[in-house]
Amino acid sequence: MSRYLFPVVLLISGLAVLLSLGIWQVQRLDWKKDILADIDARILTTPIDLPANPDPVENRFQPVTITGEIGSDALHVLVSGVAEGAGYRIIAPFQTNTGRIILVDRGFVPLTSKDAILTNGPATLTGNLHWPDEVDGWTPAPDLPKNIWFARDVPAMADALGAEPFLVVARETTSADPVLTPLPIDTASIPNDHLNYAITWFLLAAVWAVMSLFWITRIGKKA
Repeated sequence: MSRYLFPVVLLISGLAVLLSLGIWQVQRLDWKKDILADIDARILTTPIDLPANPDPVENRFQPVTITGEIGSDALHVLVSGVAEGAGYRIIAPFQTNTGRIILVDRGFVPLTSKDAILTNGPATLTGNLHWPDEVDGWTPAPDLPKNIWFARDVPAMADALGAEPFLVVARETTSADPVLTPLPIDTASIPNDHLNYAITWFLLAAVWAVMSLFWITRIGKKA
């Protein structure tokens, strides 16, 4: 019986590891669903006036309505989407009726429309407050002469446009522009692959069990 000890221990330990990873991914799936449901709930609440001091935790994804004037300056953030293809997010300054200057993510233009003259001036805009976390150690510095940014670096963009350090991502606006496609915040772009990961781990556990049992059977035949 001693010749079976090692393969049986290997079978049990391997199954324990692979099944625990699969169960962990199922738990992560539930956790991610709760997060997405919370984001959806925040996104779809009734818009309010712009808070005096927006907080990145308390006001995360808070819908707001602002009235004022869209500035003619704009920063171009290079992006690529499945539906839209390659192009730029347009980040513009927006001066509210109370004199505040904030950053507005107006939406997407294709690469060929980078230098298109966009509609600006008086507007009422509804969107969601956002503090995107898109900058890491691999993000290139913006190409300022060409006005190309590689992430929505809110603090740096706020400095460049003399605005407060947060974004309002446009959902609806009275100043529509045929060149611009709004890219409102939603959960469709947030990946939730934990079910696929769980299935992968459970399938690996099944393969491990079959291979281990085949090995044990071969040992028995040689006995």
